[in-house]
Amino acid sequence: MPELTREDTALLDFEREWTTYRYQGAKDAAIRATLDLSPTAYYARLDVLLDEPGAWAYAPAVVKRLRNLREARRLVRSRR
Repeated sequence: MPELTREDTALLDFEREWTTYRYQGAKDAAIRATLDLSPTAYYARLDVLLDEPGAWAYAPAVVKRLRNLREARRLVRSRR
């Protein structure tokens, strides 16, 4: 199983605290301030990270929630 980097675990830890950010702009600002990433880079890396076994081992509840959200968005897009 590939090891997660410190940055990978930081993304998962940050996402674990998702309820703290009620407004998208607030979360985007926190992503920039906390992780020194643009929101686009953050979400792109997070999407890749969701398919890595190490992410599931590190934070299964977070990964499951995000995978479910991703699948729901795919279903909505496919119905259009």
